[in-house]
Amino acid sequence: MMRHIDHEQLMNEDSFFRRNLVNCLSGYKSLNLIGTRNEHGKTNLAPFSQVFHIGAAPPLVGILFRPHTVKRDTLENILQSKYFTLNHVTPEMYRQAHWTAANWEESEFEGTGLTEEFKVDFFAPFVKGSPVQLGCSLVETQTLQINQTVLLIGSIDQIFVEEKGLRADGSLDLNILETVTVSGLDEYHVGEKLGRLAYPKPGIEPAEI
Repeated sequence: MMRHIDHEQLMNEDSFFRRNLVNCLSGYKSLNLIGTRNEHGKTNLAPFSQVFHIGAAPPLVGILFRPHTVKRDTLENILQSKYFTLNHVTPEMYRQAHWTAANWEESEFEGTGLTEEFKVDFFAPFVKGSPVQLGCSLVETQTLQINQTVLLIGSIDQIFVEEKGLRADGSLDLNILETVTVSGLDEYHVGEKLGRLAYPKPGIEPAEI
């Protein structure tokens, strides 16, 4: 039996219930730790599930930030320095990744025990042990008028990926890399591969590849 909730009912629900429900509606989401550094050299690390592909030529990634009405270290560090990193989370670090969302006085690296890693003279810190690490630079930002959410678009300038998960055609085997995903605000998962299918064509049932 399915429960029906229309817009008016949803808006009349308890705010805690509404927040949890709406955050789960899109299903499983990518999970990345975003590493930044401010002008004084202090590093910052925060978990984000609103990271998505924008384009491949040039390689671009998008991130949604909640309205910039209060201090947001990650967004402010990117706006100031123009650089950030995206780091996949593994089962061994998902608790620490979640913990980085706490309001730390010191760097989240220090507070949670995750290790910062600097590579190829890139300004922002990577997360040591992450199987996929991206070094990105700021391209543009837009504030969405509907709810003041900030859309940030970044250029993918540096890619580090564990060889075992990189296929010959350029795709990633996220099962082998053990990339963790998230649903809602606080539930973490490791994906289970169902299959990989050939390019779809009319009248031809997709075949396993």
